[in-house]
Parts: sequence; structure tokens; C-alpha cells
Amino acid sequence: MASSITSKPFLGATKPNSSLSSDLQRLSFASLHISIKPRTLKKLQIQAAGSTFGNYFRVTTFGESHGGGVGCIVDGCPPRIPLSESDLQVDLDRRRPGQSRITTPRKETDTCRIYSGVSEGVTTGTPIHVFVPNTDQRGHDYKEMSIAYRPSHADATYDMKYGVRAVQGGGRSSARETIGRVASGAIAKKILKQFSGTEVLAYVSQVHQVVLPDGPVDHATVTLDQIESNIVRCPHPEYAEKMIAAIDAVRTRGDSIGGVVTCIVRNAPRGLGSPVFDKLEAELAEAVMSLPATKGFEFGSGFAGTFLTGSEHNDEFFTDGHGTVRTRTNRSGGIQGGISNGEIINMRVAFKATATISKKQHTVTREKEEIELLARGRHDPCVVPRAVPMVEAMVAMVLADQLMAQHGQCNLFPINPELQEPLSFSFPNFEPANI
Repeated sequence: MASSITSKPFLGATKPNSSLSSDLQRLSFASLHISIKPRTLKKLQIQAAGSTFGNYFRVTTFGESHGGGVGCIVDGCPPRIPLSESDLQVDLDRRRPGQSRITTPRKETDTCRIYSGVSEGVTTGTPIHVFVPNTDQRGHDYKEMSIAYRPSHADATYDMKYGVRAVQGGGRSSARETIGRVASGAIAKKILKQFSGTEVLAYVSQVHQVVLPDGPVDHATVTLDQIESNIVRCPHPEYAEKMIAAIDAVRTRGDSIGGVVTCIVRNAPRGLGSPVFDKLEAELAEAVMSLPATKGFEFGSGFAGTFLTGSEHNDEFFTDGHGTVRTRTNRSGGIQGGISNGEIINMRVAFKATATISKKQHTVTREKEEIELLARGRHDPCVVPRAVPMVEAMVAMVLADQLMAQHGQCNLFPINPELQEPLSFSFPNFEPANI
């Protein structure tokens, strides 16, 4: 579309400059008319990245399963928090492959390095760069996958979306991508623990048909040591042995099974989460369902709550001995109206059986030819034990992000002490409600 600009005669000129050309002289004393030729609009482009999570505590992961390495960039981390590589290594060791006979035999130390954002042992408030090199790569194991799609894997859909994919190990669809999440989650855990004493713990509550019933694990007292006391990460010894036996049985057959991870949050500040679209349980669901192999999410009473009437399901309020408003039961899972109420937050995440198995399966090639495929490579017979620190990481990232949002919006000015409490408040002599 053409446009024009017309100006008034220039002021302050008394005599044409003889050194100027006649055209320029006319321009100086007459009205100015500028014409702009129509512009050809550039083709609109949609940029969809998908590798960044969070608004205030913002995490971007990078890298591929058989590339040079993987890692993350954490932006928005508060300054002056003590942080070292060993703080991150604890959870990375819980996630790494080759831990036991029931995990993938790939041998990686997953040793992390912090390249920015930390100075003299404390965070600087600037982006934190964490990198973990890949050292045990076997790209030749994936030769068949370059021409054929593994059933129920991301090979076909990556081709459908991008028209190209990283064949070795599944590239970004590999669970190795979660290293960046676990490292970021370890930082988020430090923020939560230091600011409000908040703890995030997850454990395996089901492997295939072995289901840990409600009750044996006390969410008020269960510890990380109890969870880490066995290779399946179930804090109940009897059920842990049954779960390990189930994984061993399917592993020797070259098959795989799935299960469920339960995650709890103790001493979460009240007020986290926002109304309508940004409800806290919705944010948590998005976060954990972004993990590889996830297929289901339950919060609080979950689907079992549909069998209860309102009078049976409602969490009645009371005032405890410290003058704090509490709920007698916790079927809401620590969140009501999308906002945390201070009770223990609890959720369950379902993981499907590992897609890549050591059995021949029917599939098609990139040329749409039907064939039989025997997948190679090293894979978990059950992803659930290694998923435990991944779930914790995603939950911690959500809570850290929501904590910073709440502090910025609702604690910018003095709080209403009649109805609110400081975000760093910890319940004295806290006794959680029953679910």
C-alpha cells in the first residue's frame, strides 16, 4: 500500500545556497512529498520450539541421546543460593542408566559440569548452564531404525512433523533428554527447601500388576533413604521384592512392563497456583505428562473419587491447636480451586511399558513397506524406577516457578495477616490430614 508524507515549508531559510543543485533547492523550500512503494509481505512463520518450560524459573533443555552431550539452561534462578555440581549429581546419579540389573545396561557416569551462573559457590542470578557429555554411544545399534519405524516410538511422528529425525537413540525423544530436567529440578528443590522447607519425594507404587495398596506408606514420615533402600525405589520392602521379581521375569523374555510413580510434596506454601487456566494441578499435570512414556495422571483422590458422593469426598475445615485453618481429610490432594492449601500435595503418574523391546514386531519402513523389525540398543525393561527423580524434578520446577509468581504478585506489598501467612511459613508440629 502506497503512503505519502507532506510537510510544511522549512522555516529559517532566507536565501538558497548557490552550491546546492536546483532540485535540492526546490526540495528545501517547497512541500515535501515522499512516496513509499508497496511492500511484499514476508511469509508468516510459526516458531514452535517445545524445549523450554516455566515463566519465572525458566528451563531449556538441549542435546540428543547419541550426540555430544545433553544439558540445560536455567534462567531466573534467584541469586546467592549455595550451589555446586555435587548438589546436582545426587539426583543425576539416581536417574543415570546402568544402576542395576533392572535398568538399561548403558554405562554413563552422567557427570555434570556447571559452566555459568555460579560464582564462588553461589548462584549469581544469571543463566545457569549445565552440561553432561555422552560417553557410551553405540550409534550402530540403530542402523535398522534409520529405515523403519519402531512401534509405539516417536520415530514415525518425528518424521511426520519435521521430515527428518536423529536416528540414533531416538534423538530428543530419548529419556536421556531428561538429564537437563533432573539437573534443573535439583536447583528448584534447593530453592524450595531453603525458602519454605518444602520437600518433594516420589516413589514407585505400582509395577505392572503389583500394586502397593493405600496406607502402608505414611506420606508424613516417608524418607528418601527408605525410597532409595532398594533398586525399584518402593519404600515398602515386601512389595519392592514383588516388583523386582516382576521386572526380572519380563526382562529375561526380552519384553517390558510399565507402572506408576506416586509423588508427594510436604510443607508446600499456601497460595501457589492461579485461578482458571493456571490452576496448580493443571500446571503439575502438564509438567509430568511431558515426561517420556507417561500415559496417565491422577491428583488427590483421582478417579477413585468418582465413586464417592459429595458428603463423602468433601474435605471439611477445622482450626488446629495453633490457630491454623486445616482440612480433616485430604481427598483434594493439597489443592483446592487450583490453589495450594498447605496440606500434603499428592499425585500419581502412569508410565507405559518401554516401547523398544527385544522381540520381532511388525512395522513399516520410510518407504511404507511392511516388514518385521528386531530393535537393537539398550533399554529399560521398566522405566518406572528411573522415572522417580524425573517426576520429582518436574514437580519441583513447577513449584519453584509458582513460588516466584506468588511472591511477585501477592507478596509485593504487605500481606493481609488476618487471612494470609508468609510464604516461608512452616506449620509447627505439622500433622497431615488423612486422604
